[in-house]
Amino acid sequence: MKKLLRIHQSSGMHWVGNGFPVRSVFDYNGLGRELSPFLLLDYAAPYQFPPGNEKRGVGGHPHKGFETVTVAYQGELEHRDSSGGGGKIGAGDVQWMTAGKGIVHEEFHSRDFTRKGGTLEMAQLWVNLRAKDKSAPPGYQTLLKAQIPNAPLPGDAGTVRVIAGEYSGHKGPAKTFTPINLWDVNLVAGKSAELPLPHGHTSAFLVLSGKVVANGEREAAEGDLAIFARSGDSLSVNAKTDAKLLVMDGEPIAEPVVGHGPFVMNSRAEIEQAFEDYQLGRLGELGNSRSS
Repeated sequence: MKKLLRIHQSSGMHWVGNGFPVRSVFDYNGLGRELSPFLLLDYAAPYQFPPGNEKRGVGGHPHKGFETVTVAYQGELEHRDSSGGGGKIGAGDVQWMTAGKGIVHEEFHSRDFTRKGGTLEMAQLWVNLRAKDKSAPPGYQTLLKAQIPNAPLPGDAGTVRVIAGEYSGHKGPAKTFTPINLWDVNLVAGKSAELPLPHGHTSAFLVLSGKVVANGEREAAEGDLAIFARSGDSLSVNAKTDAKLLVMDGEPIAEPVVGHGPFVMNSRAEIEQAFEDYQLGRLGELGNSRSS
């Protein structure tokens, strides 16, 4: 069993752009330094938006050196980037964007969701790339709900939705540069589950809703991050109520992490080069923004 190291509470809510009320769970200047290959995690807990006409979200901005993974639980998002990638994701869908050598993108609520209003809930995870992959061409994967397999947990304890990696013979559709398991786990109140995760991997889960007990030791509730040791090959969780978890597990990348804003590289010189490349338009252009 992987030892439970700590339960970490996410920050208070703040706005990213005018469309994403998020809690910062961790970032690359803090816990992200211990959680390689994961750099940053933001969680937008359920938030009710009224009907409107104003575009809600974040306009064109750059990324370089890592991947952003956005999991939509409620609401709809539209994405567009300088590689030509983009599309709309709704409840249960995931977008997996590889910034690689550099990309410019925008994220807004979909037109329909903006006009009708409704509840938005989502999580965004930043995944580091090895130095040799930071020069990879930018890319974009739309992973629709119908493509993402659901596997039952033993004893009718709930389900595991496999976005990336594998659980009990079910393989997730995401293509990753390094070994990663990314799962949505839904647990039934009063039930327990043991989740097999590779020895040597960084393993953690975020409680999206409900209350659970990790490894029979500590309670974790909405917004809490349970962090485990890398040694061992499983972790256990008991659901005190119906609960929803985002499980993150990945092979650590043993390389320097130097981040500044939207760029994560291996040295300060590479960060300075990234800013120069962006200012000179080398990371691409979005062209005309979509109309509202």
